[in-house]
This record gives sequence, structure tokens and C-alpha cells, in this order.
Amino acid sequence: MHVHVESDGHGRLSLDDGLLAASAKYFKATADRTPTVERIADYYRHRQLAAVVFTVDAGTQTGHPALSSEEIADRAAAHPDVLIPFGSVDPRTGGEAVRRARRLIGEHGVRGFKFHPSLQGFSPDDQSYYPLYAVIEEAGLPAVFHTGQTGIGAGLPGGRGIKLRLSNPMLLDDVAADFPGMKVILAHPSVPWQDEAISIATHKSNVYIDLSGWSPKYFPPQLVRAASSYLQDKVLFGTDYPLLTPERWLSDFELLDIKPEVRPKILKHNAVRLLGLGD
Repeated sequence: MHVHVESDGHGRLSLDDGLLAASAKYFKATADRTPTVERIADYYRHRQLAAVVFTVDAGTQTGHPALSSEEIADRAAAHPDVLIPFGSVDPRTGGEAVRRARRLIGEHGVRGFKFHPSLQGFSPDDQSYYPLYAVIEEAGLPAVFHTGQTGIGAGLPGGRGIKLRLSNPMLLDDVAADFPGMKVILAHPSVPWQDEAISIATHKSNVYIDLSGWSPKYFPPQLVRAASSYLQDKVLFGTDYPLLTPERWLSDFELLDIKPEVRPKILKHNAVRLLGLGD
């Protein structure tokens, strides 16, 4: 449920070298750090896995030109057996973000949207962004929001200006309440706000949690308990590739105290249902 396209194959990268290097160091990443759509498709097909792919458009906040979500979606369409494209728009571009979201849905077939409040520099509960969520809700699509700590900017002076508080999952409680027809996915174990994320996912039927960005052996124990019991239908397999490989994630997931009958739900069935993929 969580794979980043970091290069368009034409020499353009999703972030500047400093932020890419900081995140790679934070995660001790060993995989290709800047995979293209085509390399991701080959990688996942070889492993008999499917992946939701996206970039993050944070041009206003970072000053770095974003990769084209339109191009990502169009190129992913050549690999429908393994790739599911999500779009990204910069919320701070106002009406243009709304218009672009409509085009990504209607003309490029994206199956959802990705937001990173800390990297994009916006508070997701600000009602000025509600017209954008309304477009997503109207289309019946999910939205993934980064929550919790981020490796982007980690270890740099001032974290390169990236504010962690914008990724507190409680800021998404209003969004989920005001847009009940939009499925909201809280990306990552939301440390240091894990209990808040669990509470929101428990309270609101349209809120889910993806398990990307952390090796399962480091998951907070309360998240493991919830995933194996009362949130078993609302937790989703994700890696944050290329920062964390599916091989490492799946290997560590095997060691978690998760009920055998719940594992297929987390690894496949919950996502299939959420994305409307059938069986």
C-alpha cells in the first residue's frame, strides 16, 4: 500500500539530494534509492507482489519541482498486473490542486491520493483544503496521509524546516469526521502518536492504518495487539519501498504475534476490499 516513485527516468528526482540522502541514512536503506515506475514494476512482479505507487508533490514547501503524477499514472497503466497508481497534488496551490485532482481522476485513472502534511507544509484539518477532499470523496477514492515521525530531513539542522506536528494523526480526525465517504489511511506507525491513531481507526469506520515505514520488529506493542484483534480488518501491508524492502518487512512480520487467520487480511484482503479490486 505504500511505494514511492523517486525518479522519472529523465534525470528528475522527487526530492533534492540532501533530503534523499538524509532519509536513506535514517532508514539505512540498501535498495535502489531512486527507482522508476518500470523498475518498481519489475521488482514487484519478480516477487509476485502488487504495489500502490505514488510521489509527493511538495513544490511549494521545498522549492523542488515534483515528479509528474500524471506521468506516473500513465506509465503505471502499462503494468496493471502489479501497479496501482495514486496521485499527488500540492494542497497549497489552492484551486489548481482541486482542478488537477479532477484531471488525475478523470483523465489518468488514479485510484487514490497521497499527502505528506509535514513535507508539504500544511495542516490537514484546515478547512481551506476541504474542496480538495470533496473531490476525492465524490470519486469514492481513498487518501493516504503520512503520520508520525519522518525520515525526510532527519538529522539535518532544523530538520530542514519540516514540522512533525503537522503529521499528528489527530489533525485527521476532523477530516475523517467531515468526509465520511472518503477512506482515510494513516500511513505508518504514528510514533509518537500511536495511541491517537489507534483511537481514530477504532472510532471511525472510514479510517485505516498502513504499516509502512517501520520494520515490524519495531512496531509499538499496542499496534501489534490492535492489528491482531479489533483492528484486524483495518490494517494494511506497506513497506515505504525503496527505503524498506518487502523482503525485510515480510521476514520481520513473520516474527510478530499475529493470529494466523489475521495475516492474510493484513497482507492482502483488507487492501483488496478497500481498493475495490474484487477477489
